Amino acid sequence: MRLGFFGAAGEVTGSCTLVDTGEYRFLVDCGMFQGGAEARRKNEGALDFGFDVRRLDFVLLTHAHIDHSGLLPRLAMLGFRGPVYATRATRALIEVLLPDAAHIQEKEAEWQLRNRRRRGRSERGIQPPLYTVAQALAALKLVHPVDYGQHLRPAEGIEVCFHDAGHILGSAALEISVKSGGRPRKLVFSGDLGMSGRPLLNDPEKPPALADAVLIESTYGNRLHRPVAETEDEIVAAFRRTWAAGGNVVIPAFAVGRTQEILYLLTDLVRQGRLEPLKIYVDSPMANAATRITLEHDYLLDAPTRELIAWQAAHPHKVNVEFVADVERSRQLNDIRHGAVIVSASGMCDAGRIKYHLRENLRRSECTILIAGFQAAGTLGRRLVDGARLVRIFGETVPVRAKICTVGGLSAHADQAALLDWLAGFRKPPGQLFVVHGEASASADFARAVHERFGWTQVHLPQPGSFVTL
Repeated sequence: MRLGFFGAAGEVTGSCTLVDTGEYRFLVDCGMFQGGAEARRKNEGALDFGFDVRRLDFVLLTHAHIDHSGLLPRLAMLGFRGPVYATRATRALIEVLLPDAAHIQEKEAEWQLRNRRRRGRSERGIQPPLYTVAQALAALKLVHPVDYGQHLRPAEGIEVCFHDAGHILGSAALEISVKSGGRPRKLVFSGDLGMSGRPLLNDPEKPPALADAVLIESTYGNRLHRPVAETEDEIVAAFRRTWAAGGNVVIPAFAVGRTQEILYLLTDLVRQGRLEPLKIYVDSPMANAATRITLEHDYLLDAPTRELIAWQAAHPHKVNVEFVADVERSRQLNDIRHGAVIVSASGMCDAGRIKYHLRENLRRSECTILIAGFQAAGTLGRRLVDGARLVRIFGETVPVRAKICTVGGLSAHADQAALLDWLAGFRKPPGQLFVVHGEASASADFARAVHERFGWTQVHLPQPGSFVTL
């Protein structure tokens, strides 16, 4: 049996692992790379595995985030015909996310074309979309829903169980049993793990007791998140400062998971009396749909979240949330000079409506940009976090005068301590542990932390494009 690492090895995005049992070949995740021009090059060549993708037997999808699901349409374009297995909530989310990703790509290509024509420049070299909306919709027909705890048998001798990973709605860690060469083996993929004791979702399930190989994420493998109480203090301070200065608070947020968590946190702070009544604009059609899907799957939410939803429904004047749909209303938000809370995607500021709100509000010293999630290298969000004083948005140079406030306690990813606690669920050391889905330094630091805590020696940092034999 072999594993091939074709994404999220030495970096955070582009999750994609090939499992070759000798009889069957399948992928765990098929994610898009994110973060600048280099990511575009990787996405265009990401599926050149050195074999015909039509020979893939199936795909297992851990969750809906684009860096785990975003190249499924491209896989189908190259001849893959499924099936793709995902939890029911994940399927519902990607029905929104993948067409939206395609729409954004189409609009970016149109903008490049108009911009070049306006400047009288050649139209050669314009980057076409990786896939179209029609191709995204076609790929969705390949997706088959499964339930947590269900024992799926996608091929002879292979059994898969999806366990709640507590990261976003529908996210899963995978337990895969394979009978290969007469000897059964167990593979465990953590997917992206959430933090225990955080709002919205149930805590991640413990892993199975034994495994021959484990792939674990390490997005925050070298750091600890701030306690929630400290994060709340930072947010309250940022809001009070902004309202006193007469500005707006703009929050870039992933449409799935982060937007809903921010709504929970702000509503809870109002309920506690720590913030005055708020007017919140959620300006992301995708986030609006994701919030609706979240409420439709309320059986996956934890008890405190269901209680807060009921409180907000009984006190609509305390937290007034407007889900912005049409483009004209989105433009009107830029006329609001004071008191607006604008939550918009994308979370790393590289696409979507957030770019328009940043263009208008970054130049205003009275405003605050609240960064509440991981910002991958090469993204506009990362440049803001790193202290850039000038940024380019839609070809325009924009001065950064607004306050950039980074809060570290809202991550949907487990921190180092939580990752180690999850690994402690194994009764014996896994045969091999592969540290993935983290920038190189974070993964290396986490590998050292694993060795220091458990004494495990078979801990590996796979390289992009590499194969290992189990």
